[in-house]
Amino acid sequence: MISTAKEIATERDDSQQLEKLSLIYEKHPAYGVNLYISGKEGASDLPMLREHGITTVVNCAVNLDFNYVQQATLVADHEGSVYGPGEIRYYKIGLIDGSGNPHTQMLAAYYILKAALEQVLPEKPSYPRREHGSVLINCRGGRSRSVVVVSLFLHSTLPQEFPTLESAIAFVRTQRSLPENEWYKAPKPVLIEAARQAAEWIRDIEGNSRSARSK
Repeated sequence: MISTAKEIATERDDSQQLEKLSLIYEKHPAYGVNLYISGKEGASDLPMLREHGITTVVNCAVNLDFNYVQQATLVADHEGSVYGPGEIRYYKIGLIDGSGNPHTQMLAAYYILKAALEQVLPEKPSYPRREHGSVLINCRGGRSRSVVVVSLFLHSTLPQEFPTLESAIAFVRTQRSLPENEWYKAPKPVLIEAARQAAEWIRDIEGNSRSARSK
């Protein structure tokens, strides 16, 4: 579906109303790091990310990419693209902001974010970004895809504090300062439904894992 000029303008206005970077949860008990949300403006501001101790970016958007490779010795391949170690650890989920995602992709989003926090890098020169600091979860506007992924993560990792997905979404909306008149689309209902299904799968997967370890 092609966006109209009015919809695009509204999207731009919405993005301007939000903070460039929002602290959502301070010092997650399991990981000891802060979780932030932003749109494209915040995720592309490397000096600001460094200022807030953010060492990892998890990009939820399929229609948005960043080039964090700023090394002086870039290598160009035969197609003219560049590669090399980026200035920040970067993970890509690639959700559509609406229908079109398989529900399993929301489950994958949870585990990619979890991996970004738990992954242990080998002691090799080809893994230069070893810092474990705060994590930024972003999408284009920082109001739908990133909000639902962080909500799912909080609900699934801190069930005593966020016993329902809805309670986690309400908390993240508040921390992100999302206007109440946008809640019907921030996050999109279809994404909330996918997160609800993913939460059930996570309970089954992690419940079975705990049962297996206790035997």
